[in-house]
This record gives sequence, C-alpha cells and structure tokens, in this order.
Amino acid sequence: MHDHAHPPGIRGAGSRRLLTISLCLTATIMLVQVVGAVLTGSLALLADAAHMFTDASALVIALIASAVAARPADDRRTFGYQRAEVFGALVNAIILIVLAVTVGIEGISRLLDPGEAGVAGGLMLVVAVVGLVANGISMWLLSAAQRTNINVRGAYLEVLGDLIGSAAVIVAAVVIIATGWMPADAIASLFIAAMIIPRAVTLLREVFSVLAESAPKGMTVADIRAHLQAFDGVTGVHDVHVWQLTRGAPVFTAHISVAPEIVAQGGSGALLAELQGCLAEHFDVEHSTFQIEPDDAAQCEQAHA
Repeated sequence: MHDHAHPPGIRGAGSRRLLTISLCLTATIMLVQVVGAVLTGSLALLADAAHMFTDASALVIALIASAVAARPADDRRTFGYQRAEVFGALVNAIILIVLAVTVGIEGISRLLDPGEAGVAGGLMLVVAVVGLVANGISMWLLSAAQRTNINVRGAYLEVLGDLIGSAAVIVAAVVIIATGWMPADAIASLFIAAMIIPRAVTLLREVFSVLAESAPKGMTVADIRAHLQAFDGVTGVHDVHVWQLTRGAPVFTAHISVAPEIVAQGGSGALLAELQGCLAEHFDVEHSTFQIEPDDAAQCEQAHA
C-alpha cells in the first residue's frame, strides 16, 4: 500500500502554486544578480542571471500558456489557442541564444585581453551565496511534488541547474578574493553560457518540429497504423496524419477502410469509439478524427462472388 499523503505546510501546496512561488524566488534573485553584476563588474553574475532567466521565462510561458490555452476555440481559431506556448517558446529560445552568445563573446574577450578591469570579489560572493540559498529553498519546496508531477519535475531540474550556476560563481568569487586572479570570473561565465546553449537549441528544435507539423517525438505512424489495422473489420488505414498543436497535445487524422458489412450493419459508430479509445489509451492522443469508408475492393469481391 502506497502513502499518497501530501507533505505538511507549503510543500503540500498545489503544483501551480509551488511553481509560482519558485518563479517569484527565481525572478527576484535574477534581478539581484543583474544589479550585482553591474556593481561588481562580474560577468559570471550576469551569466548566472541569464541562466536564471531561462528558468523564469520558461515558467512564465508555461503559466501564461496554460491560461491562454484554456480559452475555448472559436470560428476563427478552430483549434483554440494552444499554439501560444509554441510562439512563447520561440521568443524564449531566441533570447537565450542572444544572451549566451553575448556572454560567451565577452568572456572570451576578457580572457584574451583582461585589461585593468577588476571584479569586486566580496560583493560578488555575497550575491552568489544569496542565489545559492534561494535556489536551495526552491528545490526544497519542489522536492516532494516533483516525485509525482512531471511539470514540477522539470522545474526542479531547472532549479538544480541554477544551483550549479550559483556554485560556479561562488568558486570564481573565492578564487578572486583569495588570489586576485580575475580570469576566474570569465571562466565561470563561459561555463554558465555553455549550460544555456543546449537548452536553447533543444527548445528551438522542439518549436520547429511543432511548426513543421512533424510527428511528435516517440510516436511512430507505423505503430499506430498497426494498432488500428488489428481491429476486426478494418481492412486498411491510409492518409494518416499526426502532428501536435503544442507539447503534449497530439492530433491525429486517418481514413479507415472497413469491411462493407460493418457499414451495412450500422457498426461504424462502435468501431469509431474503439479506434479513438485505442489512440487515447496507447498513444495519449485525445483529439483524433477518422473517416470511415467501405472497402471498395472487398465490396467488389462480394459482388462478383
């Protein structure tokens, strides 16, 4: 027997409330780090703020998109507003790449030509420790819910990345305080920028996949066709199309050829319900459209028998 009791206190709150609290913490520390970067001259703090922006913007997009996507479809937008999340993610990915490239160029520039620019290691350390503590609190808040909610799990892993980024800034600050070696700041900024790029590229690939109406990742048309053809009375599956409106919202259409007696005996409705149930159960497709048509070849064979 499993214990599904929620943890006491704030950690037992709903997933949306936990994500909102985590967002507030992340956004606040991001602003603190931007101010700290300006005051200390630390590129690593600025890079860590950019890294936190990746998570804050992702949470904002998710929360806004969930509200927008809930709006009902109308005569103009017949699929509703679920694509709002995709366009938000596209803007997010472009911003991430610009930030990462900017930080990367500046970091390399500082390594090649340090000049006389200095970094206030003490204040840099204080700001980085504040960020580390805030990320630790966010992880603690999400630690219980992330075991059962995939969206919270994603946020938990993103906060873990922020924690690593803050730790890198702390290491750089300690090195600067202890040795006065300023390139440590640039090296930490390059490390954090390198963590941002894969996230942005993955996001872009997902956006282009959705906009190109490609089949969702992990979904094979051949497997779906095989499932549908296994039903009694189905003689063929063709004109198959599967795409997604946004992440986790696949759409499926197909023409189903059936034995003539299925249509003649009024069994099309029952077969349709079974086909849609198959897609929902095995492939998590809630929106499916089938055109059921008699198998003309089978009908011709019966006529000439």
